[in-house]
Amino acid sequence: MPTIFSKIIAGEIPCYKVAETNDFMAFLDVRPLTAGHTLIIPKTETDYIFDIDDEHYAGLFLFAKIVAAAVKKAIPCTKVGMAVIGLEVPHAHIHLVPMNNIGDLNFEKERAVFTPEEYKEIADKIATAL
Repeated sequence: MPTIFSKIIAGEIPCYKVAETNDFMAFLDVRPLTAGHTLIIPKTETDYIFDIDDEHYAGLFLFAKIVAAAVKKAIPCTKVGMAVIGLEVPHAHIHLVPMNNIGDLNFEKERAVFTPEEYKEIADKIATAL
């Protein structure tokens, strides 16, 4: 059964896309820790990130690095934090989270809420910064 991320890749579920290549996609998390919280996913569905073949694993992190630079440019922050948790969706993914302090990367804190217009504006800012 396809994951929610595979359905996003297939266009069955809409997303606030930031960037895309033949192998990877970046889009805003709909349950963000903060503005600009972006997910990086491989287009090939793999549950555990360390099961991804070496070439795609390296490519995933290089893609994340490019997107992180755009997030930092578009969203005022000290750094962009990165987390790989892998428990909530059985499709490997990287969280990129704009941070000003270590607590900004706490996944147990209350999530930010944005309107569809705000999500689109944030996604457009990041995409433009690429």
